[in-house]
Amino acid sequence: MHCVLPCLCFMLLHLSCAAQDEDMRFSCKTVASDLVFILDGSWSVADVNFEIVKRWLVNITTSFNIGQKFTQVGVVQYSDDPIINIPLGKHLRSKDLIRAMESIDYMGGNTRTGTAIQFASDKLFNLSERGPKGVARIAVVLTDGKSQDEVKAAAEEARRRGIIIFAIGVGSETEEEELNAIGNKPSSTYVFYVDDYKAISKIRETIRQKLCEETVCPSRIPVESGDVKGFDILHYLDLSKKVKKTQGSFYGAKAFQVTSRVDLSESTKNLFPDGLPPSYVFVSTLRYKGSLIREEWDLWRIQTNDGKPQMAVTLNGFERNIMFTTTSVAPSGTQKVVFQQEPAKKLFDETWHQFRLLVTEQDVILYVDDLEIETLPLEPPVGIFINGKTQIGKYVSKETTVPFEIMKLRIYCDPEQNNRETACEIPGVCANGPGDIDVDPTPEPCTCPPGPPGLPGIKVSQKVQMVQSISCCFLFQGEAGTMGRPGQAGPAGADGKPVSTPSFYIQTSTHSTLIRIQHFRENQCINNGCTAIWDIVEWVFKSVRCQLELLNIKIIQL
Repeated sequence: MHCVLPCLCFMLLHLSCAAQDEDMRFSCKTVASDLVFILDGSWSVADVNFEIVKRWLVNITTSFNIGQKFTQVGVVQYSDDPIINIPLGKHLRSKDLIRAMESIDYMGGNTRTGTAIQFASDKLFNLSERGPKGVARIAVVLTDGKSQDEVKAAAEEARRRGIIIFAIGVGSETEEEELNAIGNKPSSTYVFYVDDYKAISKIRETIRQKLCEETVCPSRIPVESGDVKGFDILHYLDLSKKVKKTQGSFYGAKAFQVTSRVDLSESTKNLFPDGLPPSYVFVSTLRYKGSLIREEWDLWRIQTNDGKPQMAVTLNGFERNIMFTTTSVAPSGTQKVVFQQEPAKKLFDETWHQFRLLVTEQDVILYVDDLEIETLPLEPPVGIFINGKTQIGKYVSKETTVPFEIMKLRIYCDPEQNNRETACEIPGVCANGPGDIDVDPTPEPCTCPPGPPGLPGIKVSQKVQMVQSISCCFLFQGEAGTMGRPGQAGPAGADGKPVSTPSFYIQTSTHSTLIRIQHFRENQCINNGCTAIWDIVEWVFKSVRCQLELLNIKIIQL
């Protein structure tokens, strides 16, 4: 009885957690993170501007679920010395946190930013109950002037502890070099500037997006401009081990030949464990041919646990359009938009193309081969259920894989990557781009069964084989005839001088070997007749030379 009760409690707890995962949509709002704001409270800020800062804090933090399993927020204000306005994790309900933010008093004083960063690292992050593992640790430094102490050492020490630092400079008194030393690299991602405090509302959504990227997009994808946070779906699905590699859109480009015999599915919990950010870029480079251009299929889809699509990119060959499905607060849980403009129809012309979807909370924009095609409105999406499957290359409402070729399938978490991404791998898009090199078209994949075995070949005697192999070089000596009568003896010749030993090189592409042939005695005879031994040696070497030349081996007489 003592054992049964604890086991029963554990089972109920496990079922409760599983049910929670089934019912909860995952997104930036639900991910666990420790978020600390480090606010400049010096005299240069002024009371009225500090009130703007407090409203800005409230607007950002309402984008996240506040709680012990979600986002915990702390606030440090600094001037000569830093103080803790809100301890990290003290307020576990959003309304309590907002009330605490609204009641923060403005300090006034000097500007010691380095001391404040060190203080936040020691007194908030290091004392967090959740520790450094398992949650993102993010600091946002907001200042309007040059620090009166050293900032670089404090910022680097914080980064060594796993703290990600964003730096926001307000006004003309801030120094670019100092802000770059505070923020993480690259500075284009982690450092921001605004003209005055009223302008910080303009970067509110940008900061919210960046905070989200740090929590739901831990992986980085290498691109020409540097590593970018996102999801390389082909890599996660391990396509290189599941399908055959083939020629891509230009010479040397790698692509994957997907056939109907492979299932490209993975648990969404493994691919997108914390959901997706509110804005992102979906990009794919692919080609499909034959009957598939008249079919309707999902290039990418995220299903619920019962198999219903909650996100999808669908290519409709019947109507020659592209449909984008995403989540919604509507009763159906999804919303769909269809791109039907004429330039989008070239995706169905059986050649290589790249297309991108720039997705935001307000709209989605389609690009084909770097050409902007159409913008369609969206309602704000919600999170995704992660207990289903993520799949690529499936017929609509079926589990059958479609045959197609694909080079790229990625989701970039930074929407600005849309401005940096190019379709230069497509021939004719970029001047002198890699895609301008012509390549032979990849043949259609063959899934036919092998044919019947052929008839056995005719046997050839070994002697005939040998004749066929060397007849191109010299003829065989025939049978010996009857010996003729001896001829008359010729006059004696003069005494000769010793003849040097003939030498030959056998030369290949990698070696040269010297061969010497020793003279035979003058009275040596063959077949009861004295024959010029050198003639035989020469005949042998001609034969050997011919055979060796077939193997790219040369004999050179010195």
